[in-house]
Amino acid sequence: MSKPKYKIQVFEHQTLHYGRMYNDVGFTVNHFNALAKLNELHENKYFTVVHKGIKFAQYVGVVQIEDLCIEILPKADYASEDKKVWQGVLIDMLRATKRLKVDNVGNAKVNKQNIHLLDIYFEWFLDEVQLLLHQGLIKQYYKETNNVKALKGKLEFAGHIQKNLIHKERFFTTHQVYEKDHLVHQVLGQALGIIEQLSKGNYLYGKCKSVQLDFPDVKQIQANEATFAKIPNSRKTAPYKTALEIARLIILNFAPNVSSGRENMLALLFDMNSLWEEYVLVCLKRAASNSDQEIAIYGQKSKRFWNGISIRPDIVIEKNDDTYIIDTKWKNINNSPPSTNDLRQMYVYNEYWKSSKAMLLYPSNATKFSQEDFIPFNSITDTVHHQCGLGKVSVLKEDGKGLNNEIGCEILNWFLDKPENPVRL
Repeated sequence: MSKPKYKIQVFEHQTLHYGRMYNDVGFTVNHFNALAKLNELHENKYFTVVHKGIKFAQYVGVVQIEDLCIEILPKADYASEDKKVWQGVLIDMLRATKRLKVDNVGNAKVNKQNIHLLDIYFEWFLDEVQLLLHQGLIKQYYKETNNVKALKGKLEFAGHIQKNLIHKERFFTTHQVYEKDHLVHQVLGQALGIIEQLSKGNYLYGKCKSVQLDFPDVKQIQANEATFAKIPNSRKTAPYKTALEIARLIILNFAPNVSSGRENMLALLFDMNSLWEEYVLVCLKRAASNSDQEIAIYGQKSKRFWNGISIRPDIVIEKNDDTYIIDTKWKNINNSPPSTNDLRQMYVYNEYWKSSKAMLLYPSNATKFSQEDFIPFNSITDTVHHQCGLGKVSVLKEDGKGLNNEIGCEILNWFLDKPENPVRL
């Protein structure tokens, strides 16, 4: 499998039709079939299959099918069509939420416009494995059953009689082995093999082959979810944590022979609703830590609701005796009102958390909040004092050239009724 020679960039909720060209790159029926099969394997959550095409949902990231790389980018601002900007927004969001922990992107000699998300994750993994090699790989004990020339461990009588009627000098035993060919290294070896396949012709291929030369020969396995559950979590394996997390991401999202035995595919896709929620939470925690006020930020704090069912707002803010609720929504509603169900949900959150203010938070071009953004409920009695606001915050900086990292300050200042000393980073 060769390195993708072609790249198509699309925004979420856009559609690709097979048989058409996109920036001089063709999207073929084989690509369509591979994506449709992948979608079916994941309960049809990534795309919608339309007539002769694929319509993307709220999942963003990258899909590689043989020689084609498809990047699905987030887009909350209908005025901006700059795909390079939105690619940077996605990468910066992944960094901020710790789903991507790299400080630079590739070799300085490489044209950054040709680097996609898979390259970044592959390089991150190779750097982690190189670090492990430099520190020294661990050995582990594991049990092995086979023929040996000296009696050690437990003699397996049935197997010994079956296999060694002629070879009297051998013993069929189960014994302990202490070496580097164990499950942890077998998983890393499988991930290295996938990167080798997907990076041929790419600047990372040479780096991958160099790491493989230094890596010990290990048994080839086909890891799955159950395999990762068997990996021991101990002091000795602690340095492997990051490498194993990336290996898990690569291996479990690699789909060899996904379409008629011909197309190999790797898909790294992220739900923008979850990513937006996590990014807002990170920004709020950073803003609260820089504030001189006592502010606590919680994500996914739940309370029991009914018959074992819990309710859980996205974000809870606590300041002194006041509690505020935020529910994030990754969609641009423009001037449309929020749905009735969303407003009812916020009312319930306010009641259960005894919150004075709750907010439905959307991405938009707006960079400042105003007090008019709060839309109070129509109170049935005078005892109801809580309010619901609809907030819109810009994903991009004011110059439109990068991810807005002031979101947390803007939200806190809005909840705190624009204090004389506003929260700043």
